[in-house]
Amino acid sequence: MAQHVINQVHKFLLKKGLTVAIAESCTGGLLSSLLTQISGSSKYFILGAVTYSNKAKKSLLGVPRRLIAQEGAVSQQVAQQMAESIRKIAKTDIGIATTGIAGPTGGSKQKPVGTVFIALNGINKKICERFHFTGSRSVIRKKTALAALELLRNILLSR
Repeated sequence: MAQHVINQVHKFLLKKGLTVAIAESCTGGLLSSLLTQISGSSKYFILGAVTYSNKAKKSLLGVPRRLIAQEGAVSQQVAQQMAESIRKIAKTDIGIATTGIAGPTGGSKQKPVGTVFIALNGINKKICERFHFTGSRSVIRKKTALAALELLRNILLSR
């Protein structure tokens, strides 16, 4: 299933001549790794940044300190800012961001372990979806990366 989605995204990005940049937090580079496992991905994959810490989100992506303080690093607003910023920094057609709590620690009642936000910015779309995944840390990271690919695939199919 995962390889099928990756192959479709690869095909659609090449066919449509679109470029992508990714800002990852909870996935720690996994999404970038999946997108670049196919030869020829350098035609569309421009930049992947693992902005795991709040400091990196602020200094590399320009996410305002007050936004992180008010909403939390795991929030729709921060994910959207990350996706928009990485798209602008890399000058790509599409920016994608992942932020979440992969666990097993770090969760709260409001945002339990498995809470994830995936944002896409570009090609006249601004989308952010909230997910709640279950499983181990590695399972949550993998589910997040695959959900991001699926979101990208669905956007490309609708274009």
